[in-house]
Amino acid sequence: MSARLRGRCAIAGIGNTRRWNAPGRSPFDQLQEAAVLALEDCGLGLRDVDGLYCAMSTSGLPVLNVAERLGIRPRQADGTMVGGASFLFHLQSAMAALETGLCDVALICYGSNQLTAGGKLASMPDPQPYEAPFAPRYPISSYALAAARHMHQYGTTREQLADVAVAARLWAQRNPDAYARGALTRDDVLASRMISDPLSKADCCLVTDGGAAVVLVSAERARDLRRQPVYVLGTGVAVSHRQISAMPDLAATGAVESGRRAYAMAGLSPRDIDHVMLYDAFTINTLLFLEDLGFCAKGEGGSFVASGAIAPGGSLAVNTNGGGLSCNHPGMYGLFTLLESVQQLRGEAGERQVPNARVSLAHANGGVLSSQATAILGTADTL
Repeated sequence: MSARLRGRCAIAGIGNTRRWNAPGRSPFDQLQEAAVLALEDCGLGLRDVDGLYCAMSTSGLPVLNVAERLGIRPRQADGTMVGGASFLFHLQSAMAALETGLCDVALICYGSNQLTAGGKLASMPDPQPYEAPFAPRYPISSYALAAARHMHQYGTTREQLADVAVAARLWAQRNPDAYARGALTRDDVLASRMISDPLSKADCCLVTDGGAAVVLVSAERARDLRRQPVYVLGTGVAVSHRQISAMPDLAATGAVESGRRAYAMAGLSPRDIDHVMLYDAFTINTLLFLEDLGFCAKGEGGSFVASGAIAPGGSLAVNTNGGGLSCNHPGMYGLFTLLESVQQLRGEAGERQVPNARVSLAHANGGVLSSQATAILGTADTL
């Protein structure tokens, strides 16, 4: 049944504040600006929005707060909160709502001032009875545990993890909007301060402010709007655990399931993908998702990255904006993967543009490898 949704909806507009360090701007300021930019991008206005999808780590009632702030009264709304993957969960929910007539214009939006608010995640009220006694650093110690397991099980090295960060920086140097564009070598990553063994500071994503939004409409309506539509060919989501101590397999994520579902809806396979955006909160994420989404065999992510495959000029264009490691990471990064996918499929990515990109895969992660969501987007000639 899910295959019926293939290509039925399109991303018609995108908004990105590109304000990575914005003192005085609240999360709602960032969100509102991004929402207006996305609507202007496709020639619509706030009065047209009747479906609202949002999540914020700084708001317990994001839908209510955002609707009031934007001055809209949506007839369909979803505030699902599963961490950084929330917005790709929203994408799937919005697709179903558009298809069934529950709304006509869906706005998915996010804003954060994590950097200027002090650089820390919002409070985490969930109890951690099996982990709290060990005083872990949240969330890095959880990802460090997964990295250590991958290294033990498959022989992955810190050098290979470092190559993930270096590849992201090389892409960021082609993106004038990236927050971190300075030189970065494998030795630089290995020499950076250890935070939670085996992950160093350079294995960790940035801490920035930022706002992002996308406008989703039916494929039919999108063809009459201002910008080139980017069609949603497939989506898939998965939830596997909350805390890392409950993760079924530290070396395999729910991306196996979300990817399988997205590929099935799209009728495509990894070999059909021209461009990839992976939520790289930490360097180990990129390795895990490359494997679990089928771009290389399980356990071969380290050698795949070390070969130069995901860097500029490699065989697979990955995180071309610089990713969370070098472009931006305002607490919850998932929606920004969609923005870069859309820019690439529109042919608007400038120096980092992937030639002849027709199909892009965006993948988001939430919690501590807890929630996974995959979206496959395509140009008109993929329908």
